[in-house]
Amino acid sequence: MSKEIVVSGIRSTGNLHLGNYFGAMQHYLKMQDAHQCYFFVADYHSLTTHPDPKDLKTNVFRVVAEYIASGLDPEKAVLYAQSDVPEIPELYLMLNMLAYMGELEKVPTFKEKVRLNPDNVNAGLLTYPVLMAADILIHRAVKVPVGKDQEQHLEMARNFAQRFNSRYGFYFPEPHVYRSNEETVKIMSLDGLGKMSKSENINATIYLNDDDDIIRKKIMKAKTDQGPQETNAIMPDYIQNLFLLLKLTSKSETYEHFLNAYNNCTVRYGDLKKQLAEDMVGFISPIRNKANDLQRDDSSIRKILKKGAEKARESASITIDGARKLIGINYY
Repeated sequence: MSKEIVVSGIRSTGNLHLGNYFGAMQHYLKMQDAHQCYFFVADYHSLTTHPDPKDLKTNVFRVVAEYIASGLDPEKAVLYAQSDVPEIPELYLMLNMLAYMGELEKVPTFKEKVRLNPDNVNAGLLTYPVLMAADILIHRAVKVPVGKDQEQHLEMARNFAQRFNSRYGFYFPEPHVYRSNEETVKIMSLDGLGKMSKSENINATIYLNDDDDIIRKKIMKAKTDQGPQETNAIMPDYIQNLFLLLKLTSKSETYEHFLNAYNNCTVRYGDLKKQLAEDMVGFISPIRNKANDLQRDDSSIRKILKKGAEKARESASITIDGARKLIGINYY
């Protein structure tokens, strides 16, 4: 019995952080044994923000290193760079013919990009959901582990698949969101302002390459308040976030201890943050150290990317050949 196909990727911009790990990568780890997984570094997507060419390779290699350091096995899952699979931009071109300007302009993430970078409203930003759809449909995936902020993009990928199927004959399955744990979809910034980000709120984001002292300083500066004023009080979202991080990285008895203290109005946030900081150091440091070792070995990462590209293209070439025939682009 064939395995269900899963596709997901992370842009090669900035450093990966806890939000990337718990929002995406931990799902990848749970899927690589039971599914046919294609996990890529979205370097084409990163071009919308015009990265310095000299940084592009370093950024891609760092993401691959952190993928593997976090537990992804290139013998189980196909790891590749988006730009190493030319069938993806070809499908992207085909799907652009099925996308409409009006719907692309209404995408909330596009509006947000325009607001933040009014001097860089390029066509790549506008058609970002179309390229994302091509990333997914090129392997005819059925499951896509994504965060809530990407759900509309996935809905659009289903729309493009439906339009292709309606116009040319059924070919693409409709991909759906996959999450192994809803609770870890969103990790908030430690300052309580939005989610952890590669480029925003950097002093309130825990990165997978942060050193131990930086982790401790960031945790100790995390936003808190005067504490609950009545037993079993509802937690503010920024306090919920600290408890979520505690639950994810500490022993269960540690989490229960501080939760009981909160519910009984005896919690000491200073003690909680000191404990969380040490447990976070214990969680991050093995990933950071392994990723740093891998980044010093260019040849190994090159081999992994080359092998991944070959496997990804085996799947992608079959898909694009079928799409070309259905559209009528087969002249010899």
